[in-house]
Amino acid sequence: MLDLNGKTVLITGASKGIGAATARIVGDAGAHVVAHYGSDRAGAEAALAGVPADRKLFLQADLHDLAAAERLWDEAQQWRGRIDVFVNNAAIMRWNGGIEEDDETWDAVWAETLQVNVLAPARLVRRAIKHYLAVGGGMLITISSWGAQRGVTNPATMAYAASKAAVKAMAQTVARAHARDNILTYIIAPGVVATQMSEAFAATQGGTDKIFAGLAMGEWVPPDDIGHLVAFLATGKSRHLSGATLDVNGATYIR
Repeated sequence: MLDLNGKTVLITGASKGIGAATARIVGDAGAHVVAHYGSDRAGAEAALAGVPADRKLFLQADLHDLAAAERLWDEAQQWRGRIDVFVNNAAIMRWNGGIEEDDETWDAVWAETLQVNVLAPARLVRRAIKHYLAVGGGMLITISSWGAQRGVTNPATMAYAASKAAVKAMAQTVARAHARDNILTYIIAPGVVATQMSEAFAATQGGTDKIFAGLAMGEWVPPDDIGHLVAFLATGKSRHLSGATLDVNGATYIR
């Protein structure tokens, strides 16, 4: 079993999907887990139900608000004085950002998506890098998407794809700029993961059977696959993977 004893891990969007699976897995590996949630505290608590009370902290923050993102980092760092791993996971996907939408809707979808998926995470990444420089190193793990490389199937969600490309480029820049500062940076690019977001997306594309027909394994990527990968990276056992984009899509998209 992977050993994360002594490490403090901050995970955004830890109440469901990839974030919840990751919180549970790193918690089971011995980490102290800071589980961020937007509104679903019960989901975050359920994810960490098996983790002792002294190794978990639940923090609410609305990432529509940059000040809330800053408070999130302050409270997370204050808990144990140090954050070793920041998992940049939280994101939204809006389904009504298509070309035919009216200008007001188009602008609103883009503004909200970039706010939650890029601007708030950028503030947190900035805080992480400043912290890591002060304490001698740390780790950034960014959950991007295969949409950042190949685009998305539904053009109404192009703002989401653009946001995931933005955080990918941000993380790659951090990797190149701070490799000598002992700041390790990894990007994970999932395919279609079994989450509420993917199920909602499938509904826009004709249902899960249609989605599965286009997947090499004919099934969702389990969120645990992402969580186990995050836990392995968090051990620091593969330092020279820093800067890499790791595809997790069941052999559907190979490059």
